[in-house]
Amino acid sequence: MHPKDLSLLAALDLLLTEGSVARAAARMNLSTPAMSRILGHIRDLTGDPIFVRAGRSLVPTPRAEAMRLPVRELVARARSILGNAGDLDLDRLDRTFTLRATDSFIGSFGPRLAGHLTTLAPKVRLRFVPQRDESVDDLREGQVDLDIGAISHTGPEIMTQTILSDRFVGVVRPGHPLSSGRITSARFSRQRHISASRRGRMHGPVDQALGSLNLSRNVVTIVPTFSDALLFARQSELVAVVPDRLTEVARQDMVSFPLPVETGLLIISQAWHPRFQADATHQWLRACVREICAEDTSSKQAYCKIQNNKIR
Repeated sequence: MHPKDLSLLAALDLLLTEGSVARAAARMNLSTPAMSRILGHIRDLTGDPIFVRAGRSLVPTPRAEAMRLPVRELVARARSILGNAGDLDLDRLDRTFTLRATDSFIGSFGPRLAGHLTTLAPKVRLRFVPQRDESVDDLREGQVDLDIGAISHTGPEIMTQTILSDRFVGVVRPGHPLSSGRITSARFSRQRHISASRRGRMHGPVDQALGSLNLSRNVVTIVPTFSDALLFARQSELVAVVPDRLTEVARQDMVSFPLPVETGLLIISQAWHPRFQADATHQWLRACVREICAEDTSSKQAYCKIQNNKIR
C-alpha cells in the first residue's frame, strides 16, 4: 500500500468519526478545502459519495457505515505496526486523545493530565467527554480512546487497568453541626443527607454499613454526580458523601471528615479496546494516566520517562 493510501485511510477514519469535513480538517490540522479535496479523492477511489446531505447535515452512505469499523481497525493496526514505544518522538507526535470520564475525575486530574501531556508532547490535544452510561460502544467504534471511572461492566474483549483506589469521606459546609466535634455513627445518621447516584439510587455502601448498626440515613435529595452533591452541601445543611481524591479540588472550601463506618474502597480503572493495546502512542497515554493518578508522588514509577525526546 502506498503511504498516500494510509493517509487517505486516516482521513476517512476521521471523516466517519466526526461526520463533518470541517471538524475532521481541524483534527488533521488541515484547511476545510484541503479536507474536501481529500474526500473527493476517497469518493473517486471507492466510487461512493461517502456522505450525502440530509437537511443541513451530512449522513454516511450505507457503504460508508459498513466501512467505519474496518477502516478504524486498519488505521489502528497501521499505527501499531509502524510505531514503536522505543522510538516514539513526542516532539512530533500530533494526535487528539478522547477520554470519557466523570466530572470528578476531570476536575481533580484533568488539568494535571493535560498539562503533563502537552509538556511532553506539545502537539497532543486532549478531549474530555462526559460519562453518561456504561456502554462500551464508543470504545469499540474508536470514538473514545480511554474510558475512566468505576467500571463495573465491560464487553468481554475490553481491557481494563486499575489506576487508583479512593475512600469515601463526609463533607459539610463550614458552620454545619458536623463541622466540629467527634462524629459518631448515630450523630452522622441523624443529619439530613444528599446522595449522588447516576441511576438515581437512594442507598449505597454507607447505608449498608449503617444498617449493620441498626441505623439509617435520612436521604432527602438525590443528584446524579458528586460535583452536584458538593454544590448542594455547600449551600445547605445537607451532608454529602464523596470520594476523597476525586473531589479534593472541588471541596477545598468545605469541611471534610472520615466516615464513622467502613464502606470499602472505590476502585477507578481505565478501559480501552484491544486494537490499541500495542499502539505506541496509546501505551504512552495510558502510562501518563497511571503516573498522574499514582498516590505516592515520591515513589511514582517513571512511566513517561523521556530520553532524547523519546519514550522509554
